[in-house]
Amino acid sequence: MQISKPRKRVLFLVIATFTIFAVVANFFVFLGLTGADVRSQFSHLPLLGLPRKPWHSGEKVEGPYEPRDAHPISQLMAEADKAWAVYENSRSTTFRQTVSKYRRKYGRHPPPGFKEWYQFARKRNVHNIDDFEQIMDDLRPFWAIEPKVLRNLAANMWRDDKNGVAGIHIRNHKVVKETNKSWRSETLITLINKIAKYLPDMDIAMNRLDQPRVVVPWEDMQAHLKKEVETRRIPPEADPDFTTGLDNLLNITSFEEEPAHKEDPEWFPAHGKQYMETAKIACPPESHARNNELPKADVESRYKNRLGGVITSFNLSSDLCTVGPEIQDQHGFLYAGSTVIPTKRLVPIFGECKVNVNSDILFPANMYWKHDDRYDYDEKHDNLDWEHKQDSMIWRGVTSGGTQTADNWQKMHRQRLVKIVNSTEMANQDVRILTEQPEKQGEFENFQQFHPSDFAANHTDVGFTETMSCVPDCLFYDNVFTMKPMAPFPEQFKQKFLVDVDGHSFSGRWHAFLESKSLGIKATIFREWHDSRLFAWRHFVPMDNRYDDVYTILTYFLGVGTPPSQEVAAPHDSPYVMRHDAEGKRLANQGREWAKKVLRRDDIEIYMFRLLLEYGRIMDDNRDRIGYAGDGSELDKYDGVTHTDE
Repeated sequence: MQISKPRKRVLFLVIATFTIFAVVANFFVFLGLTGADVRSQFSHLPLLGLPRKPWHSGEKVEGPYEPRDAHPISQLMAEADKAWAVYENSRSTTFRQTVSKYRRKYGRHPPPGFKEWYQFARKRNVHNIDDFEQIMDDLRPFWAIEPKVLRNLAANMWRDDKNGVAGIHIRNHKVVKETNKSWRSETLITLINKIAKYLPDMDIAMNRLDQPRVVVPWEDMQAHLKKEVETRRIPPEADPDFTTGLDNLLNITSFEEEPAHKEDPEWFPAHGKQYMETAKIACPPESHARNNELPKADVESRYKNRLGGVITSFNLSSDLCTVGPEIQDQHGFLYAGSTVIPTKRLVPIFGECKVNVNSDILFPANMYWKHDDRYDYDEKHDNLDWEHKQDSMIWRGVTSGGTQTADNWQKMHRQRLVKIVNSTEMANQDVRILTEQPEKQGEFENFQQFHPSDFAANHTDVGFTETMSCVPDCLFYDNVFTMKPMAPFPEQFKQKFLVDVDGHSFSGRWHAFLESKSLGIKATIFREWHDSRLFAWRHFVPMDNRYDDVYTILTYFLGVGTPPSQEVAAPHDSPYVMRHDAEGKRLANQGREWAKKVLRRDDIEIYMFRLLLEYGRIMDDNRDRIGYAGDGSELDKYDGVTHTDE
């Protein structure tokens, strides 16, 4: 019997519908999806007729690191992956979410200009619209100081040249004056000019010196922070604009005239003195910096693993309240800083770096913004893939870091690094590394008698290129160090490991190292604007400021010794660590890809824009009554939000 054409069509539709239903049902069963999960997965499909996926949709990334053994570095890499995943998954994806999260976290409306900043950041593909915690932490205590006092300080701190402060002055959305100028302020102005049209009138005091300035006593800081919390409020309405016509700004037309009243920033010189004597007042009374009776082992357990001494908390490893007493005689800035003019008063001064006890306002360092061949990364100079790079750690630099004499140079951090990886210096020395336990494959124990001389000769290339910062001169180095030739980036990038340590202050090479195909190893006491964006053991390798873990680190990635099961003539007391080259490559790649997302020049512009909006508000007499009071819905279309997204 023949089936009529209409019945054929009906039968075809029934079969097709059943088939589609079965495929979709099995698809969901396979994924284990229901409800909101279904909508979430379908949102990734490029369906015709729907708008393109919004900017915030995220990316598929490689799976979390699965440790091959129980080496503490392997475990720390896995933990860092988990912490980074939490960070990634917590990002706001719309203006609505960004505004809501801001109010929940900070107890205030966002500042005036916040919507314009959001759009500015979006257009530049900001990776995490929420991660500006450093700005908020830096500015919190200033809510306890009257705005007119802050404006007076910012307008006049430049006046005494010997105090090392420059002034940048914005009027009518332009930088109209630079006072006590320096190359630092001139460079910063080129950045501010990119965003000045969004900013209110303001004066900016900028540190001209290498080293940070503000050390507020702990008890005073707690009072400031308490007052900041007490001032938090979210009124139903707010003025969306900054206040105009404020007093106590610098009079541009007669700027050289002293004002009738000038606030005293209370600077005092401390050149060449031990910095911990100044710094410890900013630490809690129970801290190690103010209570030296705490056992060293107990203190170290807070930020180091007892196995190999590797860093478990990069934040605490640079916290002077925790590590200060241990490294005060092992770091140039702490032992004999060369340009130290601090104050105990909370003053609004911008700086490129600081230590954790400082209250300077951080901004992205000029070396990251200014185009300079010594600091800029250029991919054409890094043309070797990981597999073709040398199994070596390289460092070059000058003897900066502190004021050096024939009697104190051994206290300087760069000098200690050069000595500890010098094969001749280490010829008769023992250091601690890890070794695999013979009876427990994949588990490790400390090995205290590692002779590093041959290992250093084969796997390190570290040295000074010239001397500087000595009193009365540097002749005493003639019989100490043999100077090495300079190694520009193309030469350094041939090595797998790029170690980065402090100079007088932060190192301007760090961004380039992270962008490279090599792996950055970082030891520092200084904090910078980008710190919350970088995850130790995922994007770089942290190292103790005493460098007592350097051989643990290098032997992990490069391997050392013979497996116990293969030993023939080797003594049983020799160490063995399996080579972890794949882990080194993984970290290098992750750091490189991440730097391309969060350390771009665009990111510096975005950070500075947000910083100056927040700064403009704390300087405003009406700071409790101005801000963005909307719910963010006006940018739903801009964000690509549809009804089903909300």
